[in-house]
Amino acid sequence: MNVFGVDIGGSGIKGAPVDLERGALAEERHKVLTPQPATPDGVAGCVAEVVTHFGWTGPVGVTFPGVVTGSTVRTAANVDKSWIGVDAGSLISDRLGGRPVTVLNDADAAGVAEMTFGAGRGRKGTVILLTLGTGIGSAVFVDGRLVPNTELGHLELKGHDAETRASTRAKEDEGLSWEHWATRRLRKYLAHVEMLFSPELFIIGGGVSRKADKFLPLIEGIRAKIVPAELQNNAGIVGAGMAAGTEARVV
Repeated sequence: MNVFGVDIGGSGIKGAPVDLERGALAEERHKVLTPQPATPDGVAGCVAEVVTHFGWTGPVGVTFPGVVTGSTVRTAANVDKSWIGVDAGSLISDRLGGRPVTVLNDADAAGVAEMTFGAGRGRKGTVILLTLGTGIGSAVFVDGRLVPNTELGHLELKGHDAETRASTRAKEDEGLSWEHWATRRLRKYLAHVEMLFSPELFIIGGGVSRKADKFLPLIEGIRAKIVPAELQNNAGIVGAGMAAGTEARVV
């Protein structure tokens, strides 16, 4: 069964049909740049562009970089603040001619995909997926069950919002070397999260996961096992598709 997933990020919006049997993209993904400012109308238009690129006419799952309850956006750290309070599901559904749209937090979507098809498959205990990109998203699982909307990228770390120090954007904006970023920024963040939650496993996702060999071996002093996301930066699309598929079966 194929479904459709769209992953909204602070810098790009990407989507593709998803093969739910394999937990993989059924076609090469299509990506457009996130509009600046990333307003509801602008982003919804880009989502519609991605979906229509494939001629897709069925249900659609969409991730959002912030807290989502029901389909209403509650926080918007890396997109325009005018998203707060918007029913994202209804807005995007209207742009897609009324077809069903399921909206969920982006890291939660990636986490569900990794726990089902990737690095967290079959793992018990506490598992934390962290998506490193424009910000830091998080998904926390206890014995395979999701604790939604955790937003651990906004923990305070040495007087700063953690994602402003340890995200991939922070590394790029400040011109940090892999070693400096991994040992002085990311390791400290992981140690703080570990102190609070004592996970057995950290899964590192986001686009930087495909370069895991450049930084994961540099991180020492963390008790939990640290592994890269197996689905890498496609995890959000797969998780969004899974959510759309679940809603479609319920209906």
